[in-house]
Amino acid sequence: MTTFLLVPGLWMGGWAWTEVAAELAARGHRAVPVTLPGLGERAGEPGAETGLADHTEALVALLDAQGPGVVLVAHSYAAFPALAAADRRPGQVERVVFVDTGIPEHGESVLTSFVGAALPAATERGVLPVPSELSGLSGAQLARYHRLATPHPAATVADPVELTGAWRTLPTTGVFCLENGLSLEVARSLHATGHPRFAKLAEPGVTFFELATGHFPMLTAPLDLADVLVRAANGEGASLYG
Repeated sequence: MTTFLLVPGLWMGGWAWTEVAAELAARGHRAVPVTLPGLGERAGEPGAETGLADHTEALVALLDAQGPGVVLVAHSYAAFPALAAADRRPGQVERVVFVDTGIPEHGESVLTSFVGAALPAATERGVLPVPSELSGLSGAQLARYHRLATPHPAATVADPVELTGAWRTLPTTGVFCLENGLSLEVARSLHATGHPRFAKLAEPGVTFFELATGHFPMLTAPLDLADVLVRAANGEGASLYG
């Protein structure tokens, strides 16, 4: 049995992982969907005052509570607090799975890195408003999203992530959502630049999967995503050049 800690991206709570968690449980695993402070049913604690450190601390506490061997799954924005938590508790983490996202470097924030362009241009009372339109979701999926999504604390995307590099010893898996533009081909082209930040992509213990869906596979392809997570936990997946 593997314990999966499932961390959603912007505007979402643990509700986003309902179908994925059910499938993982049906396969005999333990799934822990996470709602970060200031989001979902926790939107009032303390809401707009929440920063990236609060999200990181919440995940560190969850890692401590689960014990060693956790597969830490981070979707989109969640790469920032999840990687910071793994960096502080590498002994608790068996593998980090990045779902349709990149890997931040120490000192970067969401606003200064790879996803900044996708954020709203303005905040409302310290939070990022839920976007009215999202690509790749059906009418029913979008309606559910808007019913459950909550404004996201703006400080979490402006705060720089603190990393010591301890996480780099951990096996990782990247899950690319092809309809959103990420793929193995893109990863290979980034690695080929020779930039040090992309060196880990070709290291042993690093695997990749591609899903023919958009940026929200937990909503659009939950069974496929659950299957990929189980396979990732088993060390499966393609290497960058294999």
